[in-house]
Amino acid sequence: MIKVEHVTKKFVRYKNKREKEEFCADKDISFTANDGEIIGILGPNGAGKTTLLRMIAGILEPTEGKITFDKFNYKENEIEIKTKIAYLSGNTKLYDTLLTYELLKMCCDIYGVSEEESKKRIEEITKVLKMEQFLYNKIENLSTGQTQKVNIARCLVHNPKYYILDEATTGLDIISSQIILNFIKEERTKGKTILYSTHYMEEAENICDRVIMINKGEVIKSGTPDKIKNDTHTTNLRDAFFAMIGGVSNEE
Repeated sequence: MIKVEHVTKKFVRYKNKREKEEFCADKDISFTANDGEIIGILGPNGAGKTTLLRMIAGILEPTEGKITFDKFNYKENEIEIKTKIAYLSGNTKLYDTLLTYELLKMCCDIYGVSEEESKKRIEEITKVLKMEQFLYNKIENLSTGQTQKVNIARCLVHNPKYYILDEATTGLDIISSQIILNFIKEERTKGKTILYSTHYMEEAENICDRVIMINKGEVIKSGTPDKIKNDTHTTNLRDAFFAMIGGVSNEE
């Protein structure tokens, strides 16, 4: 279980060459993600989704509030928590001179996965993500979609308990995207805790048990997809989001 309690992240930016101002990328966000549950973190670009996920993954420290994993916190249990996390960032750079297999094996070694288990995990993930054809190709020679699959695969080799996935299907075609979504749903049946950030509302309706809708750093709605649609008298999450923010703003 991942518990986020009253989390706020403040940054300082320049209004002009001389003046600074403080602003909140995320403000007073609270929710719980249970074992065996997929929680969607939804919102437009710049809403605060990535900042929130970086705090949950332990890359950024909240200005206020706290985050716990099965009642453990980063301050006292950082290594233990991070060894159980799969964190997928949209801008992660890979060692492109390595073969796909070499990168996955390196990730296994970093997490202390045994030789026998490494071989087994790489074979399983390669099969699930349909990576057989480029397992021994250099990453620099892969297509955008193939590279994204490798990026996802390197998060999974240590069999994590907590998934923190930011735009997991970016760059993938419709078939590859569905493979990833099916995999995520399968991991839910194993009791994994999954946070799934996307601006594709249709994906969220397909796989999420509950969703947290964020706009301008604040939660504007949370609940099951059906409840949100019922509350907003809409038939899909995209229309529900626009109903809550009053349509498309000229600021967006």
